[in-house]
Amino acid sequence: MGDDGTTMPPAREDVPPPTPTADPPPVFDPACYFIVHNIAKKHNVGTIARCATAFGAREVVLIGSKQYNAFGSHGADAHVAFSHYDTLVAARSGLRDEKGVTKILGVEIVAGAAPIETHPFDGPTAFLCGNEGDGLTDAQKAICDGFVYVRQHGPGTASLNVAVAASLAMHHFSIWAKYPERERRGEKYVVAPPPMRTHKRGTVGEDPEEVRRRRAAKRAEREAEAEEEGKTS
Repeated sequence: MGDDGTTMPPAREDVPPPTPTADPPPVFDPACYFIVHNIAKKHNVGTIARCATAFGAREVVLIGSKQYNAFGSHGADAHVAFSHYDTLVAARSGLRDEKGVTKILGVEIVAGAAPIETHPFDGPTAFLCGNEGDGLTDAQKAICDGFVYVRQHGPGTASLNVAVAASLAMHHFSIWAKYPERERRGEKYVVAPPPMRTHKRGTVGEDPEEVRRRRAAKRAEREAEAEEEGKTS
């Protein structure tokens, strides 16, 4: 009862505010993928991840090691999905059969390569850049369905940095695919809250659907065991 004789409402326990959850990243169609393999300067992977989320790429696909250097991404690696394949051949099979990719395009200055601004795309596409020094290997070229290149006009360099070439390829694909432009605020684009990490930064985690299936199977197994124990007790 209060000092003035009125009845006070029952005390409430402090309830912490709900934890904000990030919206799921937007899914754009047709999908764009970028394959990372044999890149010498590992910090380039972080820059590629930053460009991948800027231009709406569906996934960055790692070949070989499941670990990557996130330096240069400025946190943007949290906003793009990573997937992994053990080999180039497995990546080609997975991208085409599981993800519906219609073309894997090498970004390389080779005979027959199409200028990137001609947009030689016909559906979900994966891009693959070569090593900074030696370009695409024969094994990398073997999984490609075609090649694109970035026209240069000045005399000062033989080729572009791999992250620069990657960003131009993904940007042109996003233009061709007519991805919607991100909301702007002031002189910047709006950055979404970072999603909750489910694995250590700099490593490719398990597929979330696979994790859910495994947990559901274990839960069903425990329930079956408990039911069986109840019958025998």
